[in-house]
Amino acid sequence: MKVTNFAKQEGIPEFNCKEYHKKTQDYCVCIPVINEGIRIKKELERALKANINEYVDIIILDGGSTDNSLNDTLMEKLKVNTVLTKLSPGKQGTQLRMGFWWCLKRGYKGIITIDGNNKDSIEDVPRFIEKLEEGYDFVQGSRFIKGGKAINTPLIRLISVKLIHAPIISLTARKRFTDTTNAYRAYSKKYLEHPKVNPFREIFVSYELLAFLSVKASQLGMKVCEIPVTREYPKTGKTPTKISFFKGNLELIKILFRNMFGKYDVKDE
Repeated sequence: MKVTNFAKQEGIPEFNCKEYHKKTQDYCVCIPVINEGIRIKKELERALKANINEYVDIIILDGGSTDNSLNDTLMEKLKVNTVLTKLSPGKQGTQLRMGFWWCLKRGYKGIITIDGNNKDSIEDVPRFIEKLEEGYDFVQGSRFIKGGKAINTPLIRLISVKLIHAPIISLTARKRFTDTTNAYRAYSKKYLEHPKVNPFREIFVSYELLAFLSVKASQLGMKVCEIPVTREYPKTGKTPTKISFFKGNLELIKILFRNMFGKYDVKDE
């Protein structure tokens, strides 16, 4: 195992890197987590059973977990390639900036993202790779198109996605998308390195980067599509999410409108 500390630089947080293995694949899957406990363990066990490590390198983007869910023994056993641990302030957007920067520096041709709470069909990773290989720059996973499955989706989430989030993102993107809150996506190297994208900006702290990347590819005339995936919520118990019902959702709506009005666009010199 190789351990490296990366100092904070413009647009990139300070972070630690634990490389359990060298780069082995052309593509990687980045999984942002913080204290996901048994959920990330189950997700990685599913990935191992489906031989996902034969298609992608699995990279964990840790926001600073304190629950021992990412201990070295378990990561080695479940064939995780690398764990990046954010040391600077920030939320999911900061974790993604850390991961994207490191993965592009490592030379991956494309990056897949998926939540670490075991809701999504990690077994579908090869489908995203197929689309990247076909030349798509942004691939959005959707439970709402033919072949996709939405299981036990809370009613309030179903309504908010279909009546608020998806219409706003689709209008902004000038392209219809059906499952825009879903972070199960793929991005080409070409997209992430486009000068009009530049994801390595401090403005992307929480959910701003996901919203921005949902719309910019189609705005730039790049090749985009949706593919069917499964998202399954637990039948009982607390809904796995990091978004609080009132404050979190209000902030998310603000981000959608800022995004619509170009607040996250790269400013011309």
